[in-house]
Amino acid sequence: MKRHRGLKRYYKKLTIENDLDRATWLDFKNPESWFDNWHLHFDWKGYGNNSFKKRKPHLDKLFRHFEILVNKTKELEKDFQLYSILLDFDSYGDALFLHTPNPNNSQFPFAISDLQKTTTLTNKQLNDYINNWLGMKNCMDKEEKLFV
Repeated sequence: MKRHRGLKRYYKKLTIENDLDRATWLDFKNPESWFDNWHLHFDWKGYGNNSFKKRKPHLDKLFRHFEILVNKTKELEKDFQLYSILLDFDSYGDALFLHTPNPNNSQFPFAISDLQKTTTLTNKQLNDYINNWLGMKNCMDKEEKLFV
């Protein structure tokens, strides 16, 4: 097995880097802006495919960017969809998506015909992570409402 050099620095950058800062073309204030299922992947090399310990920092970054986009999309003056897709055992495929009406005539709103309200994940660690994140998010939302 090939040893990967620089992983300590790589994982450190995952905790602090904001990929949206590099995407200078993202203009949420421009009414002409549109997004045709624009997306970001966070584990380009698939490090998290074989180890949840290695996948977790990529998921942390994905959800951190989700929160950043929640705030940035408040500037959009059009309908939009913000969603993520997480795959059971394919960390490389995990992605964050932004979609609006667009000139490409792609379906908006984007609909998934067999979408279910309950999880179909078989990866217990991923399922636990998501449930924990949702639980923390619900607690934070309640606290924010208490102090508004």
